[in-house]
Amino acid sequence: MTLQQNISLRPFNSFGIDVRASHFAAFSSADELEQLLALPGLPAPFILGGGSNILFTNDVQRLVLKNELKGTEIIRETESEVYVRVQAGENWHAFVSYCVNKGLGGIENLSLIPGNAGASPMQNIGAYGVEIKDVFHQLEAWHIRDQCIVTFSAADCAFGYRESVFKNRYKNQFVILNVTFRLSRKPVFNTSYGAIEAELEKMGVQELSVRNISQAVINIRSSKLPDPKETGNAGSFFKNPVIEPSLFEQLKTEYPGIPGYPGAAGHVKVAAGWLIEQCGWKGYRRGDAGCYPKQALVLVNYGNASGAEIYALSQEIIDSVHKQFGIVLEREVNIIT
Repeated sequence: MTLQQNISLRPFNSFGIDVRASHFAAFSSADELEQLLALPGLPAPFILGGGSNILFTNDVQRLVLKNELKGTEIIRETESEVYVRVQAGENWHAFVSYCVNKGLGGIENLSLIPGNAGASPMQNIGAYGVEIKDVFHQLEAWHIRDQCIVTFSAADCAFGYRESVFKNRYKNQFVILNVTFRLSRKPVFNTSYGAIEAELEKMGVQELSVRNISQAVINIRSSKLPDPKETGNAGSFFKNPVIEPSLFEQLKTEYPGIPGYPGAAGHVKVAAGWLIEQCGWKGYRRGDAGCYPKQALVLVNYGNASGAEIYALSQEIIDSVHKQFGIVLEREVNIIT
């Protein structure tokens, strides 16, 4: 537990943005976190996990605390379910692999999503028909003001589409310490997304299992998403918009190929990547900021782009999609100003 000053955050964010933190420290226990938060004369804390869903647009004049809590354990078992607790600083994909290797179902569709386990409920991460809320049991978090541990149930988290109370009502008030998931010994497989079915067929899979569904997802994501170690990115930059059925039908008359999926409350979820591609952004590059050639939903840093440059590009994309389709895209990535 060493407090440092004026530290580059480039190694700690998947976009590879070179901004600096006025103060920086890592913690690997709740006690260390409590001690760091109690240090006098320091700016407000900013909790950093895997750095995979953030875009820094300026230097950070805050106490950046890197979450390095580690450990995974089975805490309860029944005939049909297994409850697994993972510490917030564990790599998410490593945790998925741990569960897949034990034959536990529920999160295999979320394979290869970058970041740490602690961020998964904050964002209610999801992919290929599965969201965290589907398997979430509870989490423990440190209340920064009250200096105590609080337990959150699924209802307490108020999960929505890429949303939770930690992104709005309780933003910057809690530090997630660990998350417990309720996984299945007899999983019901979700292969409703055509890409998974096609990949399983390509793999020659005859009998479904958590392992081969996980591998299918890994294959799909690897084929269309850039590796952050090679090209800076934060995965999907925008949310898929959810629109009124009347607007979707109106757009369908002009754009017969527009993809739509059932959304909440009778709405229609539209593929943001398709909208962006129709506006001509796929593969676009300006300096080192660009839109990935294989997936228009992903903005990339080809080397030395600033966060402000990537943010400006995202705004141009939002404006052009709104002008052409009447749909306002929302950023999925958290913007840190």
